[in-house]
Amino acid sequence: MTTIWVAVIGTSLIAFGLKYLGHSVPEKYLKNERVLRINTLIPIVLLSALVGVQTVADKSKLVIDQRLAGVIVACIALALKAPYFVVVISAALTSAAIYNFG
Repeated sequence: MTTIWVAVIGTSLIAFGLKYLGHSVPEKYLKNERVLRINTLIPIVLLSALVGVQTVADKSKLVIDQRLAGVIVACIALALKAPYFVVVISAALTSAAIYNFG
């Protein structure tokens, strides 16, 4: 078996173990108010981190390019309470325009 397959099988076993462990947590701990607040914030934090990394990172370097301009335009559109479609299209058009003409 190659190293890749060992890594894939090992990672699969770890993922299964974590899922099983998550299902075996007693319900009284999951009903705790603090746990409920934290669980509602985790997806927001993870998505924000993903957007941040995908915006200003290129492999192991920090870069400022058209992606940052697109995110800034999207933030402005969100602040103005624009519909989701307008936010996405305005960010994409801004990024594309800077990429093509910049």
